[in-house]
Amino acid sequence: MKKINLYLLEFALSALLRQKAKNIFILLIFTSLIFLLSSVFFISKSIQTELNTTVNALPDITIQKLKAGRHYDIDVAVVDELLQMPGIKSAVPRVWGYYYFENAGVNFSVIGIDEFEEQYKESLNQVVEKNDFSHASENNAMIVGSGVKKILNENYYTDYFNFIKSDGTFQKVSIAGTFKDSTNLESNDLILLPRALALNIFGMAENLATDIIVKVANPNEVSKIASKIKLLFPDCRVITKEELSISYQNIFDYKGGIFLLFFTISIFTFFIIVFDRISGLSSEEKKEIGILKAIGWRVEDVLKEKFYEAFTLSFSAYILGVLLALLYVYILQAPLLNNIFSGYSVLKPTFDLPFVLDINSLVLIFLLSVPIYIAAIIIPSWRNATIETDKVIR
Repeated sequence: MKKINLYLLEFALSALLRQKAKNIFILLIFTSLIFLLSSVFFISKSIQTELNTTVNALPDITIQKLKAGRHYDIDVAVVDELLQMPGIKSAVPRVWGYYYFENAGVNFSVIGIDEFEEQYKESLNQVVEKNDFSHASENNAMIVGSGVKKILNENYYTDYFNFIKSDGTFQKVSIAGTFKDSTNLESNDLILLPRALALNIFGMAENLATDIIVKVANPNEVSKIASKIKLLFPDCRVITKEELSISYQNIFDYKGGIFLLFFTISIFTFFIIVFDRISGLSSEEKKEIGILKAIGWRVEDVLKEKFYEAFTLSFSAYILGVLLALLYVYILQAPLLNNIFSGYSVLKPTFDLPFVLDINSLVLIFLLSVPIYIAAIIIPSWRNATIETDKVIR
């Protein structure tokens, strides 16, 4: 393995400094492109990780009552009929809905649960266990997600919150605790209430639920059981986990179209710079190569020096761009760009992007930038270095 020629490296750095203005401009443009690409990749990967975690926690089958083509409350007596169907492991009536908090302009997701019943997903069981939900049940209190707590504090609701019920009256509910789930996208806007209190706020009768969650013993039989449920309850909408997963992915793919636009613009801009470099060296650079050959430099030495120049500039831009992207996305939480994927946060509390270091994306950005820029410098340098010295100097 050949060692790095420190003298050539020093000469390469001096050459970069001699054309300081030009190289600083290239460095800034190069860094900006790497920053933009890295930021979009990081945001995309973080939100996709959140979506995948959310999809994995989805129930096997969700049953919703339809009335006049719209989602309506369903009778909990349906649960008894479902449990008699072979292949169904459990059926849990769920009370949930959205509550619009006008002062902050956001929607909260409200779920009513009974601590003694089986929860429809494991994350709720963990929240109930860790936050002593029995205290909330006894005192008509609620447990809120970290995003909800932040918004309530900003609006001076530190110990309680006043819900406006369906009949226009107020229901004061104290805050018994705060939780943060493994996926912020799902739980950041969540409020957990005792089931009876949630029914009271929504104005629902005790024998009604928002929908019914079904768990199937054999995952391979989900679609078959869903078809049987549809035949048994033709007035209901039966949604499988696979269908919800496809809907989630379609939303993400739609947002990803804007990412593709950013990617295309960045790559196009970068290749304009590369084309400009590969089309030929400036007269000053050509003359410099001729002088170096005249004083005894070999073609190999010239190419090594140009390689050091190109690698130093491009790799510095790559490192700066990636570091700035990490700061922008995971420290500053990607203002502006984050809204492209998650939507403008006027109806939902903001959430923190989870740190996900995608090595594949970093390698892809590296291969699309550093080697290509080095080639754009080496190829014209090689062309000029193989020409006779006197012709190059003239």
